[in-house]
Amino acid sequence: MSKLDKESVIGVSALLVHAANIDEIYSDHEKDLVKDFIKSYLNDSDSSEILKKAEELEKNSNQLLSFTNIIKNNSMDVKKDIIEHLWKVIISDKTIDQYESNLMRRICGLIYFPDKECAEIKLKLINKE
Repeated sequence: MSKLDKESVIGVSALLVHAANIDEIYSDHEKDLVKDFIKSYLNDSDSSEILKKAEELEKNSNQLLSFTNIIKNNSMDVKKDIIEHLWKVIISDKTIDQYESNLMRRICGLIYFPDKECAEIKLKLINKE
């Protein structure tokens, strides 16, 4: 799987933070899931520091498109991995509300990721719980 550069990881992490915040509950568990994503791409860096940058970026941005553009130009493997991390964050609190589902539909549309595959990833993760 190709790796994302540091700036891209920060941008995608901001998207994960956005997904975590959409239900207005941003738990430590969700923060850990975002850090897991960061570590999977940047194994030698300080995930807490990158998480802070991502949180800052998310707080100051009302524009999802800038984050999805990073993802759109990547391989299907990278897209799939990012979608999986997004779902992990969303289902970590054991509920999926309409805003979270809507966010995932929008992201998949923006990065040209098939809905069917997105649904399969979601089901796989729910069944793992």
